[in-house]
Amino acid sequence: MSMNDDEIERYARHLVLKEIGGPGQQRLRAASAVIVGAGGLGGPAALYLAAAGVGTITLIDPDTVSLDNLQRQIQFATADIGQPKAQTAGTGLARLNPLVNVRAVQAELTPENAASVIAGADIVLDGCDNFETRFAVNAACHKQGIPLVSGAVGRWTGQVGVFTSGVKVGSPCYQCFVPAIPPDAETCERVGVVGALTGVVGSIMALEAIKWITGAGEPLAGRLMIYEGLAATSRTLTLRRDPACPICG
Repeated sequence: MSMNDDEIERYARHLVLKEIGGPGQQRLRAASAVIVGAGGLGGPAALYLAAAGVGTITLIDPDTVSLDNLQRQIQFATADIGQPKAQTAGTGLARLNPLVNVRAVQAELTPENAASVIAGADIVLDGCDNFETRFAVNAACHKQGIPLVSGAVGRWTGQVGVFTSGVKVGSPCYQCFVPAIPPDAETCERVGVVGALTGVVGSIMALEAIKWITGAGEPLAGRLMIYEGLAATSRTLTLRRDPACPICG
């Protein structure tokens, strides 16, 4: 696939990177990414994937924009309050890069619809805010052999991992990491989150997706990166497959 003059100028900074270049940019253009959650994590991740030239981006989110979202979900504006998140964020992606095909799904991802929503995707990014949805996304990605980039935030701490159990035999899936829904699971609504942290984690999620699609560098496959915002430090843990995992064991 050749690129026209506008594409060459738009993606110039990618084209001169030896790890991406023309072949990598063409892989981005041919790729399809599904983003679960168009909020604090999915918003910045989607913006960077659209800017990078990922050919097809599907946003799935059941919610509408509320005033308390705007402290961290900078893809929205005050005038968007009350509007569907997926469609509103999708409109912004199309303005940012009209070369990207954007699909907005205003629905909750469930075990019943997960397979159809992610079908045909090259990569899935999960930035949702509940474990039920995370488990449904993980199970569908494992079954369909799609890599999963998972991000989470709370207070001042964020984490990103890449789960490839459906791609590489012996790799852990998300449920190897979180076997069951914690009884005292914290939510941002209950414990708070500093807004800028969601931008950091969402951007790392996009970076991991770009690396995976283009083949650049070493993805966080089988690893979990934890970023401590208050201390400005990070560490990376190695994750192991759980032989008793109900999804990949």
